[in-house]
Amino acid sequence: MICWRVNSACTVTFASMQTYAIYALGFFAQGLFGMRILIQWFYSEREGRVVSPSLFWVFSLLGSFLFLIYGWLRSDLVILIGQTLSFYIYIRNLQLKNVWSRVPTIVQLAIFLLPMAVWLVVFTTEGTWAKIIDRNVWTDAFLLIGALGQILLNLRYLYQWYYSEKASESLLPLGFWIISAIASVMVIVYGFYRNDPVLLLAQSMGFFAYLRNIWLSVKIKG
Repeated sequence: MICWRVNSACTVTFASMQTYAIYALGFFAQGLFGMRILIQWFYSEREGRVVSPSLFWVFSLLGSFLFLIYGWLRSDLVILIGQTLSFYIYIRNLQLKNVWSRVPTIVQLAIFLLPMAVWLVVFTTEGTWAKIIDRNVWTDAFLLIGALGQILLNLRYLYQWYYSEKASESLLPLGFWIISAIASVMVIVYGFYRNDPVLLLAQSMGFFAYLRNIWLSVKIKG
């Protein structure tokens, strides 16, 4: 009986440590996303207009890869798909900022393959894909609303990409921030549903930065 209790306690402790480690990774990734917003906010306040500094995209790329891993560990299909898509849009923005060309070719290739490596693990590790599908059953209204918000948060970069390609420079237009604010509220709902403190904290903080950028964009246009 004593042995069983000890083993049981050890199992619970190990599982708790794993959970905390996964959350720590998620918070660190969101911390990088938070830093990009602070950097962008600082430069925008200094310029008196919304700007797109190179560091914004560097921190985005780093955070995206770590959050992609977090999505895999949390068996969250929305995060996996969204961060994979965003990862390559971040690279494109670094190309538009003439930063990517200064990175050695071998390093470019290694970075480019990182999301593919995560997906390879997802599909080749026994039970991983089945667990992801099992945890992402789209029958709950709150889940659908939150998942749509998470998707919008990532698809906003398609809009930003399109806008930047038209202008032949990396830009963060007003529509980008409006989509961000709306999607942020939806992801907060998703975070409550998934009991995910990482999403809740990150999106609650990001929401105010999105509103500030909307105000700056409207002010300049006015």
